[in-house]
Amino acid sequence: MTLHWVPASDRGDLLADPVAIAVTGIEGAEVTEIDPGLADTAAFCERYGVRLDESANCVVVAAKRGGETRYAACMVLATMRVDVNGVVRRHLDARKASFAPMADAVELTGMEYGGITPLGLPGDWPVLVDKHVADHPRVVIGSGLRRSKLAVPGATLAGLKGAEVLSLTT
Repeated sequence: MTLHWVPASDRGDLLADPVAIAVTGIEGAEVTEIDPGLADTAAFCERYGVRLDESANCVVVAAKRGGETRYAACMVLATMRVDVNGVVRRHLDARKASFAPMADAVELTGMEYGGITPLGLPGDWPVLVDKHVADHPRVVIGSGLRRSKLAVPGATLAGLKGAEVLSLTT
């Protein structure tokens, strides 16, 4: 099946509401419609012929310290794993860090699980972008919905408000 990429600004219907707002004015952002049953990265890449090292996953992390929970988003290439308990926990100065529960991630972001993206996240969330994502000329990411994907330059993600470029993998 072939992907038909179009400027994201032309297809707001393929973006979750907070993503549609955030993508306004982002140069080079493109969106494509997909089968929502294939939104998970491995299934998407296999079906649509996109390499795993061209796709980036957004992982929502819950960081806890002193009874307070803070959230952050981590962007890593699909070929890599986020070091949540090491790099991310230390960077967020948390006693404990873990993947946020699905219900919390969905409610707090206003996005569908399996489509969460760093564009349009709550403004006070840090966005930790792995250096491999930041250096990538074009990565495929979630659109906030399971029925589409976005493609943006890695530098766009590195330039988001609250973004920090780090080495997030072990």
